[in-house]
Amino acid sequence: MIVRVLTILTAMVVVLSASPAPGARGAENQTDWRELNAYTMGVQAYLYTFPWSYMSEQRWFRSEDVGHRANQLFHFRDLKDASHVDGGSPNNDTIYSRSWLYLKEEPVILTVPAIADRYHSVQLTDFMDDNFAYAGARTTGNGGGTYAIVAKTWTGTLPAGVTVLPPSSTPWAFLQVRTAVKDASDLDAAHAIQDQYKLTPLSQWGKPDAPAPRTAEIWQPLDRNADPLNEWRTINRSMREVAPDPRDADLLQSFSRIGVGAGIDIEALDPDTKRGLARAAVDGRRIIADAFAAGYGQTIINGWNYPPPATGRMTRTRDWLLRAIQPAVGFNTNDPIEATYLNAAIDGAGQPLTGKTRYVIHFDKGGEPKVEAFWSLTIYNKAYNLVDNPIDRYSVGDRSAMKHDPDGGLTIYVQRSTPGPDKETNWLPAPDGPFILFLRAYLPAADIVSQSWRPPKITAVDG
Repeated sequence: MIVRVLTILTAMVVVLSASPAPGARGAENQTDWRELNAYTMGVQAYLYTFPWSYMSEQRWFRSEDVGHRANQLFHFRDLKDASHVDGGSPNNDTIYSRSWLYLKEEPVILTVPAIADRYHSVQLTDFMDDNFAYAGARTTGNGGGTYAIVAKTWTGTLPAGVTVLPPSSTPWAFLQVRTAVKDASDLDAAHAIQDQYKLTPLSQWGKPDAPAPRTAEIWQPLDRNADPLNEWRTINRSMREVAPDPRDADLLQSFSRIGVGAGIDIEALDPDTKRGLARAAVDGRRIIADAFAAGYGQTIINGWNYPPPATGRMTRTRDWLLRAIQPAVGFNTNDPIEATYLNAAIDGAGQPLTGKTRYVIHFDKGGEPKVEAFWSLTIYNKAYNLVDNPIDRYSVGDRSAMKHDPDGGLTIYVQRSTPGPDKETNWLPAPDGPFILFLRAYLPAADIVSQSWRPPKITAVDG
């Protein structure tokens, strides 16, 4: 032992004696450490600050239909199809209504009509993409009502008959309404419901002629594809209007040393630090995508990935990679008790899903997902967009006209070309290349929420 210690000490002396004296390092090494430091710390900063970047982009893109104004409700009248290219794995089961809400100055009052015999939900998400409140079939029932959406800092009095919902932790929030649609013939009835959803600033409640209150600007983020440093510029600007959690002060202090933080001027950084941050932004986004694809934080059963139990409210995990994954692959993701989403990118043998192979998914009799609302199986390409196909079918489920097997089971065919006229009702068309499947269960049974239900394997078919 003594000999080993002496050997180590001798080696250290040799290394130290061969090292340049302090101040003798060349400018090249000084450059290297600044870039490396900014890169290594920058990757961690990127994972933490990703919501400020992503949500700023989504706020801009998802307010375009209303002239980039806050507190304006916009209704999508059709089910999502392959023309939607914004990613985010949209469903093909409901039509959406949405609005970005600015809550710093005053609450916004939401009016929901009575809705019988139809699934609907109003989901409210803060700027970290964490859900903070719901209204709808599960939480407030089908009788309709008026609800105040407030920031946690607001104090005041609400009109009679208005129910306050749990508050947002951030001054900006996103509202998304899902109204279930059976098929195209059901759209008119769903539109009539959409037209009864209303948003009213508190200062205009009962005062239809009152001027609209001023809200904060929805500004356009800089193009991160043109320059990776633009993403940091967006983050630093966004953090000025949406302050980080005070509990993270020490972490934010360390990030500020490399130029990441509310209002910090990226232009004032030295070139080496800028290079490190640029690399960190590119690699940070790749880490998020790769971690999700590898099943990070997920429970894998028969090739299907159950989402982390904290899905929809990832900030409470204090796992910044999980929090970054949440919006990146499923913007505005539901709490599992509202809707559980399982995803699969591999078959039952562990091979990547690809349109070059034919697959079957077989549910034994009584083995389909148990839900109070409905379930669906949807296919996406690698960009998490719906897949263009010759029959304009993007999902199948318990509301589809699928045929059950003679024994009561259900077989779904996932492949590029038709499985034949007798099986086409159960066909989910696949793209040419890689794809991913999402199995959604709306108002799922307890065994799905607890992740004890075992989905069937996706089986590759030879030939």
